[in-house]
This record gives sequence, C-alpha cells and structure tokens, in this order.
Amino acid sequence: MKSKWITVTLLAVAVLSAACGKKEAPVSVNAGDVKTNGSAAVVKTSDTYPNAQLLADVKWAEEHAKDGNVKIFDVRSKGYEQGHIPGAIALNSGLLKDAKNNTILATEPFTELFQSLGVNSDTTVLLYDEGNALNATRVFYALEYYGHKDKVKVLNGGYAAWASAGKDVSTDKPAVTKGNFIAKPNDKLVTTKDQIKELNKQQCLLLDVRSAKEYTGEDVRSQKGGHIDQAVNKEWSDSIDASGADGVPKFKSYKDLKAAFDQIGIVQDKTVIPYCQTNVRGSHTYFTLRLLGFSDIRPYEGSWAEWGNAADTEVVK
Repeated sequence: MKSKWITVTLLAVAVLSAACGKKEAPVSVNAGDVKTNGSAAVVKTSDTYPNAQLLADVKWAEEHAKDGNVKIFDVRSKGYEQGHIPGAIALNSGLLKDAKNNTILATEPFTELFQSLGVNSDTTVLLYDEGNALNATRVFYALEYYGHKDKVKVLNGGYAAWASAGKDVSTDKPAVTKGNFIAKPNDKLVTTKDQIKELNKQQCLLLDVRSAKEYTGEDVRSQKGGHIDQAVNKEWSDSIDASGADGVPKFKSYKDLKAAFDQIGIVQDKTVIPYCQTNVRGSHTYFTLRLLGFSDIRPYEGSWAEWGNAADTEVVK
C-alpha cells in the first residue's frame, strides 16, 4: 500500500491547479532598501537574501552550540566519529527515505525519528554536511514539509566552513532526551505524478535540476530517459560557489542566484516544481528558492525515479 501522503484525490489536483493560477508576486524588501522619491517608493538593489535567516554562518553556529533550544545535526555521509561540531548529533539523511515507496518517510515513523533525536515543536534545527548542503537541504525540506517551517537553518559551507575557520571539534556524542515534535504533512509543499499530469503548465514551472545529460536523455537512470514536457533545466549545483580563497563551497550571492533563475524564466509569481531523480537534488533547489524569497515551491517527491519508470508518463528528449 502506498503511503497516505501520496494519495491523490481530485481535490488535491484542483488545489495544485488553483495554486498554479496567476497571482501577484510576493515582494521581500528590507527596510533599508526603500527610499522615497516624491510620493513614489523606489526599491534599490540589495544583495541580501530575502530569507537570509535560513542560512547560518560559523559565528551563529558557535554562538548557539550550547543553546538548549537549538539542535545541531551532522548529516555528513561520514566523519562524525572522527570529529564534529561540539554538541552536534549524527543523522543519516538516508533514514528519511521510505524504501518501499521510494519517497519520503511516512508521518508516524518521521515523528518517531525526530522525537528520538530530541526535537521539540519549538526547537530550532541547524543542519550541516560536508559543505555543498546536498544532504543538509534534504533534511531541511523534509522538516519543512512535515510542519517545522521557518525553524530550520543550514550552515553555509557546512563542516568545511567550520574546519576552515579553525573552530574546535568534538568526538563526544551528546545525550538526547526524547522530544515532542509531531509531524504534520503540508500538501502545499509537495507535488505528485498525477498532479503534474493535470496541472496548468502555463502557470506552473517545472524545474529539472539534474545534470544536462540526464535532462536530454543521454544519461539514463530509469527505464526512460529525458525530461518532463516543458521542464527547464538548471543543475542544482549551479547555486554553489567553491572558488573562494578558502575553497569552501558556499551559496552564491543573492544577485547572482536571482539573475540565473530570472534568465531561465523561474519567477516568483508562479508555482515552481523542482524535481531530480529522488528529490535529494530537488530539495537543494527548494532550499535555494526559499532563500531567494520564493513562496510557492512544491517539489515532485517521486521525481524521475517514479516518472521515468511509470508506464503512463510521457518524456521529452
């Protein structure tokens, strides 16, 4: 039996279709970015992320490492035993996957997992991985989907930034007290296969964040290769810059990210649906768009692992 969270109803399709209707673009403006010119307000260009609070730096992590209301999770694929940020708890991001359905963990086991990790309903969660934020943003999306929205942060540059700054590391495993977090799925933060087949693609934007060769069908990782009709391609990793003097991979500036998405028509007045192979890379782009102030992002959780293996889907090469 498929998990309840991916059960498709006509109402759910209608809800997504309505969300893809034309609407006014949300505007995120810092108070310091507004100046008046007579009776009109003029917004000057800023390079501050509209949702900058979602991205933490090393200083923030260090200052909150002993904060009882903050939980730091090390979601690297390896290295925790050899040394981690003091107070950090190890979390294997693979535990978020329901192997039977090849999608995100169902509500009850997700609740049990994060309660066992000591997360409460009011806990601020800080996530870090090796540096490119791929694993960290997968957990970020999962927590936001399950109702912990605006209470999760990602460490920019991850462990690489922490190590580069010469900060102390620990090999101690912190004690954990069971938390009271309750997972509450938000259907406005996810898209299903059947919804994609019914949606108005004039008002919804499909964003394929796989590699260019996966997009064109040269690199085939399912039964069928190619992409969903009208999807545009922008690889997830294009949002990361590791060219700094310290070599630490960090998110590109707001100005550069916004310009890149603008160039391919990814704009805030439409619903954006990122997808990849298993929504790990899609989750990274979900975070990037959240950082940029996008308000309606609904990743296709099944992604190409579902679409590319389904008998009732069409692909474009």
